[in-house]
Amino acid sequence: MKRFLSRLLENQQEAGDSAQDRTVPIATAALLLQVAGVDYEFTTEEQAEIAASLERFFHLTPEEVADIVQISEEELKQRIDIYFFTSQLNQVLNPSQRLQIIEMAWRVIYADRNLSGHEDQLIHRLATLLRLDHSQLIEAKLRVKGDIFSKDQ
Repeated sequence: MKRFLSRLLENQQEAGDSAQDRTVPIATAALLLQVAGVDYEFTTEEQAEIAASLERFFHLTPEEVADIVQISEEELKQRIDIYFFTSQLNQVLNPSQRLQIIEMAWRVIYADRNLSGHEDQLIHRLATLLRLDHSQLIEAKLRVKGDIFSKDQ
């Protein structure tokens, strides 16, 4: 935790951001990376979707996204459970924003047009940890699937 906070403070001094401003994107990126890697196939489509989602949701530049993803990857090596990241998000995000995180996760899952059992299990766990109910999870899934698969036609 001390290393994590010291990296955030270093980034704060370099970029002029507050630590709070970087905590949410880092926690979000960590969750999206977890979702992308849970099926042991981290595709280029998933990588691109993570970058695009972070850019859109947090209004980041590609360089900022690369920095956040790198920090998130390092943090994932230190953490055994995703609870650390979801608890950070629960502290600062409202239910609507947490639902957007779940929608980003669904977009990462469906970037390769396939839902594995591991991905399904993890996103259900994420929704629970983000204090969202099952109906919100399914509504988000249907919105994302509708958007993604309608583009394929």
